[in-house]
Amino acid sequence: MGNPTPQELEREIESYLLSKYGDRIRVAVRPPEFTGKKDSTTGKKNAPAPVKPEEMVAYLDRFVVKQDAAKAVLATKVCTHYNKINYLRHRSGLPSSAGGIKNNIILIGPTGVGKTFLVKLIAEKIGVPFVKGDATKFSETGYVGGDVEDLIRELVDAAKGDIKMAQQGIVYIDEIDKIASSYGTYGPDVSRTGVQRALLKPMEDTDVDMRVQHDPISQMEALERFRLTGKRERRVINTKNILFIVSGAFVGLADIIKKRIQKNSIGFSAEIDTMNECYWHRFVTPQDLIEYGFEAEFVGRLPVIAVLEELSEEDLYHILKNSRNPIIASKKQDFAAYGIELYFEDDALKLLAKEAYASHTGARALVNVLEKALLPFEKALPSHNFRFLVVTRELVQDPQGVLAHLLAVGETQEMLDAYTRFKHETNAMLLEDISCDLFDMFEKNGFALTANRKQLLASIMGREDIPLEAAAELVLFWIKQIKSYEQNLRLKSGVTVRFQDDLVDFLLERGLDDEVYIYMDCEELSESLEEGLSMLKDRIKDPVCVSLTALKQPDRFIQALAKGIWNSCEDKKDTDHDRT
Repeated sequence: MGNPTPQELEREIESYLLSKYGDRIRVAVRPPEFTGKKDSTTGKKNAPAPVKPEEMVAYLDRFVVKQDAAKAVLATKVCTHYNKINYLRHRSGLPSSAGGIKNNIILIGPTGVGKTFLVKLIAEKIGVPFVKGDATKFSETGYVGGDVEDLIRELVDAAKGDIKMAQQGIVYIDEIDKIASSYGTYGPDVSRTGVQRALLKPMEDTDVDMRVQHDPISQMEALERFRLTGKRERRVINTKNILFIVSGAFVGLADIIKKRIQKNSIGFSAEIDTMNECYWHRFVTPQDLIEYGFEAEFVGRLPVIAVLEELSEEDLYHILKNSRNPIIASKKQDFAAYGIELYFEDDALKLLAKEAYASHTGARALVNVLEKALLPFEKALPSHNFRFLVVTRELVQDPQGVLAHLLAVGETQEMLDAYTRFKHETNAMLLEDISCDLFDMFEKNGFALTANRKQLLASIMGREDIPLEAAAELVLFWIKQIKSYEQNLRLKSGVTVRFQDDLVDFLLERGLDDEVYIYMDCEELSESLEEGLSMLKDRIKDPVCVSLTALKQPDRFIQALAKGIWNSCEDKKDTDHDRT
């Protein structure tokens, strides 16, 4: 007999508590926290989720604008890396993979194009621990900044102490171009080539000791384990299956590539010679990286190269328009903390994108231009009882002037009409964003994604400024809690009941105002129906479908149920009489 599922355990505990304590104690399950981490539905513990490359590309497309080539390379090689781990794990008869090549990746692209964001999204989708470090913070021996092996140890923390899980994590190192020997000048203590050499073994296959020498905390932990077990344990983390992804802007690399291509080309046109750095990066070779200042052995540990493009003004606009965009969502939450709803006109987004593009720092500039435009309103509006703010083109152009006008006239009917219009438009856009994956997510949990629930998801996203997937997790949690009352009513009355969609959807709508209303209504429904169902249980053969009427008019519902049973019995008597 296999282990019980969490649902079976919950039912058993609920039944035991009911028989021992009655209604006084009930099982309560905590709702999911929206941390961005994958839950149990994404993959088994210690086994990354088996994601296919095209599935990963489609997932990344939801969040990241442009970068099609880089997304294809990253998705393919990362998915292959983890599917290969699973394949080799289940094929114990295969020869040893010693000397095998790991798909470590080097990302080349200007600042603010989404390099870190891409890697984080991939780690979350697969469900593996992820750590990030800057190459400039590490030294060969650790006496300046930190040891390169510290990142490996941090994976264990990211995996909540699970070394097996950590051994399948992703280590992401940014600003890797800063440790090229040709970059700048050498400092008195930091050897750039030394850091490269220190990374060679971890990027391939080595054991990293979890205990750090000269670290008093590590020494104390080791002594405590020895006191408890009587054994000297050497805890290590192996890097064989840890994927390394490094990135950098690589300023000056384009000149090396251009020089090589011009040298090997005849009749090279002056027009092509004017292309920007990102254009040249697509022609990069390992030899170019070596000439840039990397050791040949270091470049050899990074067999996969992905190049990211510079973002245009149009790209920045589409980032702001994306409903999953964390930049706008974060700013909405800043205002929501004061009870103020924030909406953006399309022209305002275009102007913000234009101003951000002028700085040539990619998507990072979007945060700066948003703060510049909205900081005066964030400071003043909470003290004047404003309920909403519509960000217009005029507001972005003249924040102080628009603020002075708002404080002088207050919320006008014209502003209220604009707010209502944008609220409906935002809701319609969020509804369109609900994908087929969400239908699958509901079906896997045994529930239907009805039209009412789609509308509820859009409302939650608009109100809470959380991603679609997080809103879906919350709604699914509420449905499961409602179903737990359905199960509890069966245990108390002895009658199998099924809450119909109209009842469940009504309860979910109540949860939009306050989650506690769901539990209050469920408690009231259970108490109203329990006695009547218990009296009729001996005559009820089929499951009873509990509709919204049962919540609003429980006595009428029980009477209709009893009448239906009586009529059924009379019909059966007439049929038996006719047969005789």
